[in-house]
Amino acid sequence: MVRSDARENRARILAVAREALAEDGSTSMNQISQRAGVGAGTLYRNFPTRESLVLAVYQDEVARIVDTVPHLLTRMTPLEALRHWTIELVEGMRKKHGLGDALGPGAHQAISEQSYGPVIAAITQLLDAGKKDGTIRPDADPGDFLQLTGALWRAASTPEDRAPHMLALILDGLRTHG
Repeated sequence: MVRSDARENRARILAVAREALAEDGSTSMNQISQRAGVGAGTLYRNFPTRESLVLAVYQDEVARIVDTVPHLLTRMTPLEALRHWTIELVEGMRKKHGLGDALGPGAHQAISEQSYGPVIAAITQLLDAGKKDGTIRPDADPGDFLQLTGALWRAASTPEDRAPHMLALILDGLRTHG
């Protein structure tokens, strides 16, 4: 059983690291521990390497995005929920690419392997809701959707973010037409 203060320290470290690394991918482990108000020993006990910290930040972000699906489906139509959720995913993926300098090739592979299943499950849930209400084509495939949306987080976000327009085209292709 993990003590509540240890859980709080870990959560604070992750929150500080998420913010610090988004601001500057070269933020040091010492800077993160100072900003989190924990000693270096606490930081390294939770995250023995910089890569393990960056991976944990990314995994935490993926889990947060995946966990929003049920709530979105209670508030929005399946297509609108899919649009909203995908924009969140795109922002998360852009952050991941921003953290890329801090990760080696093995870590990139680990991120892909660990996040693929939960992301596909979330997409499946969104697509299934739309198939059930008749707004999404019955042949819509979560793997195809993920592959198509991969272009969204690679699209330049400046001077004009093309991702929303590109997503609208993808979603239009998912709609049942009749």
